[in-house]
Amino acid sequence: MKHSKITRDPMLLLCIVLVMLSLITFIVYPLFQIFKASFFTNSGEFSMEGYLRIISGGVLFESLRNSIVLALIVSTLSTIIAYLFAYTFAYVDVPLKRLFNGIAILPVISPPFVIALSAMLLFGRQGFISKQLLGLENANIYGLNGLILVQTLTFFPVAFLVLAGLLRSISPSLEEASYDMGAGKFKTFINVTLPLTIPGIANAFLLVFVQSLADFGNPMTIGGNYTTVAREIYLQVIGSYDMQAGAALAMLLLTITLIVYALQKFWVGKKNYVTVTGKPTQGRKMINHGLLKHSLFAFCFIMSIVVIAFYMLVPIGSFIKLWGINNSFSLDHYRYVFSIGQKAMSDTLTLSLIATPIAGLLGMIIAYLIVRKRFAGKKIMEMVSMLSIAVPGTVIGISYILSFNKAPLALTGTAVIIIAAFVIRAIPVGIRSGITALQQIDPSIEEAATNLGATQQKTFTSIVLPLIKPAFFSGLVYSFVKSMTAMSAIIFLISAKYNLITSSILAQVEVGRIGVASAYCTILIIVMIVALVLLNLFVRLFGGETAKESSLL
Repeated sequence: MKHSKITRDPMLLLCIVLVMLSLITFIVYPLFQIFKASFFTNSGEFSMEGYLRIISGGVLFESLRNSIVLALIVSTLSTIIAYLFAYTFAYVDVPLKRLFNGIAILPVISPPFVIALSAMLLFGRQGFISKQLLGLENANIYGLNGLILVQTLTFFPVAFLVLAGLLRSISPSLEEASYDMGAGKFKTFINVTLPLTIPGIANAFLLVFVQSLADFGNPMTIGGNYTTVAREIYLQVIGSYDMQAGAALAMLLLTITLIVYALQKFWVGKKNYVTVTGKPTQGRKMINHGLLKHSLFAFCFIMSIVVIAFYMLVPIGSFIKLWGINNSFSLDHYRYVFSIGQKAMSDTLTLSLIATPIAGLLGMIIAYLIVRKRFAGKKIMEMVSMLSIAVPGTVIGISYILSFNKAPLALTGTAVIIIAAFVIRAIPVGIRSGITALQQIDPSIEEAATNLGATQQKTFTSIVLPLIKPAFFSGLVYSFVKSMTAMSAIIFLISAKYNLITSSILAQVEVGRIGVASAYCTILIIVMIVALVLLNLFVRLFGGETAKESSLL
């Protein structure tokens, strides 16, 4: 569509202007403010002190180094585990595949504290394994080892979701050709399968690296003396009131994540090999016997049992009066949650329900503008709207404090600033889902509606939106799940008027009330399961043939 047609449609032009203003207000402007704050002291004087403190050593530099070391270890372990899971699903005939698949995806939709809380219940000073089974008196799960365990179990599903589709999409004919030339299974894997999956392996590694680097909840819960960047940003801003040091650390964290995201998107993302040629091929011959089958099945089974144990322990712990000391059954923790903690649950649910449709609809509108319209600044809109996927939550939280604490945008302490953070964190996935769905729809359908006199908004609401229902519903449930479990961004934005479940969990962990924290997490898990069930129901009823694909987040 030419620019002249845009100007002849006032509603479309207004939509583009409003979207751009929203992105500038809630993404570009806050990031500029945090960049500026990193060069000025609290008194307003220009200074490089924040950056000098980081590069000169001390706790700030140590937190940066620790985060990178932790991210490298977790990324390596997570990618290896995910590859073994994905290879088993794609190449090996084993039972319980659907169970393994569900177990692998479960951590993606869980609250950020579940694995960490379970680790404390299992391996802490009063842990079931450390004290009850092994008799250790001063077991210490806190620190680097605990973080490696917790983050690996939390983030390997991210890598699995990347690798599972890639391995399933490799054409069996390539491997069959290798077998026909006399190569065995191991040589075929080394020379054919593994090279074809190297881009996916790098992609998965980088995604987990960013997730680990930006993680806030786990280091706050189980980090101990092992300080990380995301945690140190929080301590500098909230604990020491040193906004410049926090902003400088945030800018370094943002720079690293943006570089890694650029590598993942523009370098690794282009290194793909065509394996689907369009020629008819036979189905893949699954490995159904031998040591390899039994070894991979045993690995997946053991990993699944570990994950199940970690998730079961939190609901169990929520009914124990005082874990490791008084193991009697009690409902006290739930009484506390449904009395004193009721406001946090109500606020979280209300704000998430408000943010969800906004994020879902905004994501579809931006996707529609990017795919179907031509206008000045379209590339900028796409880049800015997807930017928040690479911005750590702590960076967003601090930038919002700096940007919206004075007129004319005095939003600090209000529900609006929390909803805005929810929406900005959730829209990239909705946009990508919408773009993928729209690229599969023939534009002539919309052109026919336009030729019959339909306006742009009528075409979008009556033609486009119904055709991309699966992507729309997927965006909705993702937005709801992300909002309900948000932690790193909103920890800076809560106030006496609005409190959220995740911040309440963190407060309970800090004072040692693990039972109450477990009760909060159990309620969150139930809410997430209900949300996914409703998603599948909606998509099956309204989503058509593509429902199955779109319901997998």
